[in-house]
Amino acid sequence: MPHVTPNAGRLPHSGIREIVDLALNSTTPIIRLEIGEPDFPTPAHVVEAAFDAARRGSSYVQTPGMPILREALSARLTRTYGVDAPIERVLITHGAVQAVDALMAAVVGPGDEVLIPDPSWPNYEMQATLLGATPVHYALRAEDGFHPDAGEIAALITPRTRAIVLNSPSNPTGAVTPPETVAAIVELAVRHDLLIISDEVYDEIVFDGGHTHVAALAPDHVASVFSFSKTYAMTGWRVGYALVPSWIADTVVRILELETSCVSSVTQAAALAAATGPQDVVTQMREAYRSRRDVAVDTLRAGGVDLIRPEGAFYAMVPLPDGVESRTAALELVGAGVSFAPGSAFGRNAPHHLRISLATSEAGIREGLRRFLAWREDAALGDPAGRALDGASR
Repeated sequence: MPHVTPNAGRLPHSGIREIVDLALNSTTPIIRLEIGEPDFPTPAHVVEAAFDAARRGSSYVQTPGMPILREALSARLTRTYGVDAPIERVLITHGAVQAVDALMAAVVGPGDEVLIPDPSWPNYEMQATLLGATPVHYALRAEDGFHPDAGEIAALITPRTRAIVLNSPSNPTGAVTPPETVAAIVELAVRHDLLIISDEVYDEIVFDGGHTHVAALAPDHVASVFSFSKTYAMTGWRVGYALVPSWIADTVVRILELETSCVSSVTQAAALAAATGPQDVVTQMREAYRSRRDVAVDTLRAGGVDLIRPEGAFYAMVPLPDGVESRTAALELVGAGVSFAPGSAFGRNAPHHLRISLATSEAGIREGLRRFLAWREDAALGDPAGRALDGASR
C-alpha cells in the first residue's frame, strides 16, 4: 500500500481548527472569539472592482503578479516606509501563507534549522517540518511582554540555521517588537548570512507606537510579507505580497509558478482597488480594534485577570487559573457558550493561556468575556459541574 512521506506524516492538526469545528457544530449559539477573521465587510469599491474585472473576463496573468498591482504596492511601500521597492522585488502571492511558504522553500532544506517564535502562528512550524527542516523555537514570554530576546536568538544560531522568522505585530500575542530589538535581530541575520522572513501582515493594525518595516533595515537579508486579508477585511480573496531580496526573487517566482501559476486576476483587480482607493476604512477598522482591545483588557482586569495589553494586531493572550491547561479550557469554554483558541495551538510556551480574537463586536466581546469570567470562577473553585461540556461540544 502506498504511504505518506515521513515529513507529511509529522504535520499536526490545527488546534485552532479543532475549536472552530466545535463552535460550528454546536447546537447552541457560541460567541466566537477564537478565529482571526475581521467581522467587517470588504469595502464596497473593492467588491465592485472584482465584479468589473470578472465581467471583462479572467485569464492567466504574470506569475509574480499583474504589473499594475506590483507598481501600486511598490509605491505604497515607498510612501509608507521610505524604502526602495522596485517592482522586480515585489511579488503577489496566494495570501501571505504562500509567500512565507515559498520563501522558506527557497532557502531551507532537509536537515536545516529555522528559528521560529513561540508562541506563533502554527504554519511556520508546519512549513519547516514539511521541508524536512528542524523548527527551533525562541521564546516569547509574558514577563517580557511577549517580545523576543535577541540574545536568546543569537544563542540558538548554529551552522545549520538558514532562516529566522519574525512576526510583528504578533499573532497570537498582539505584541509589537521594539525597533531596537528588531535591529538587533537583523544584525544577527547579516552577521550570520541568514534570511529573515518577516511576517508583517498586521502592519496597519498598530495601537501603540509604530510599525518597523524590517526589509528597510537590510534589503539583502530580509523578506517582508504583507496581506490584504486583515488590512482590508479580505480574508477570502486570498491576496498577499512580499518585498524580497533581489537575489531570491527569481527563485521565489519559479516556486510560485509551480504552486499556483498565478493569483486570480479578479482578486488582483480587487486588491488594486483596495491599495489605490480610499484608505479611511483602514483607519476605521484599526480604531474599532483599538476600542475592542481596551474593552477586553478593562473587562478582564476588572475580573481579576492580569493580562499583557496587546500593542497591535487584534489578539490578546489571556492567562488561565493555575494548573489549567489551555486545550482543556478551550474545550470546556465551548460548552460554556464562548470559543477561544488554546495557547497550545501556537507552540510550547503558552500552555496556560488562551488567545482571544478581537475580530467581533464589542457587545460580543463583553458577553463572551462575561461567560469566560464565570467559567474561570468555577474553575478556580474546582467546580466540575460549572466546567462540564455540553453534549454538542464533545
